[in-house]
Amino acid sequence: MIENRLEEFMIYLQNDKQMSRNTVVSYKRDLTKLVKYLAQQNITEVKNVTVTHLQSYVLYMEKSGFAAATISRNIASIKAFFHYLFKMGLVKEDSAESLKAPKIEKKMPEILTTDEVNRLLDQPKGNAPKDLRDRAMLELLYATGIRVSELIALKMSDVNFQVGYIVCRDAHKERIVPFGTPAKRALTDYVKNARGLMLADQNSDVLFTNCSGKPMSRQGFWKLVKYYARKAGITADITPHTLRHSFAAHLVENGADLRSVQEMLGHSDISTTQIYANMTQNKLREVYAKNFPRG
Repeated sequence: MIENRLEEFMIYLQNDKQMSRNTVVSYKRDLTKLVKYLAQQNITEVKNVTVTHLQSYVLYMEKSGFAAATISRNIASIKAFFHYLFKMGLVKEDSAESLKAPKIEKKMPEILTTDEVNRLLDQPKGNAPKDLRDRAMLELLYATGIRVSELIALKMSDVNFQVGYIVCRDAHKERIVPFGTPAKRALTDYVKNARGLMLADQNSDVLFTNCSGKPMSRQGFWKLVKYYARKAGITADITPHTLRHSFAAHLVENGADLRSVQEMLGHSDISTTQIYANMTQNKLREVYAKNFPRG
């Protein structure tokens, strides 16, 4: 049964490939949709899946109005699954090998101006434990450009207060990201005056908790960012990732070299980081065209 092979593939991703839980869940979500589609075609064994069936599924996603990025991600999941099946000798040929992902129009990421960032970071104004925590989280996120998943996973042992850096880890590597004085001040204030009051388990090494004293969730922090953005009068529909983009764009705009920004962001390929340089060049062209008398 295809479902059994899918479960084996999930175990392989987690144990052999050491992928994160979120990545494994994403693969399973994509492939479960494919399995349901194939079942409607009375196909329940992987050996009976042909290139035509897979191409038909891609066409079905296109006609259903799925975004190009979603279709592309699904195709990547399907390719990984069938490559695994072929590698394990469970199918005679890799039926997904010839699948082509649709072209995705790259959109410039949404970034905040420095004024908007300052207004956002100034929103948690009080001295209650929650205010100190929110201020520390926002300051640290902008100061380091880390992902929200990395922010909420931080432990006390990952923070070097004396030198001013954090250690971010995933399944394959770790990286050191520095932070400046405002973030250090906010973090120190939170740890000294709020963290102990918020923790449900005083022996926990978790850096940031929710109001119940348990580790902060992605959704919980997402709501905080939305709340403070509204209070700051920011009309753009921002997410925690907007602060990551803003961090990178502001660094490049102020002269940081791409390799350093790539390292801090944890990008495996510098071409991903290149978009921030392109944004800066576009901005320069706009300024030139608007202000140069012979433009």
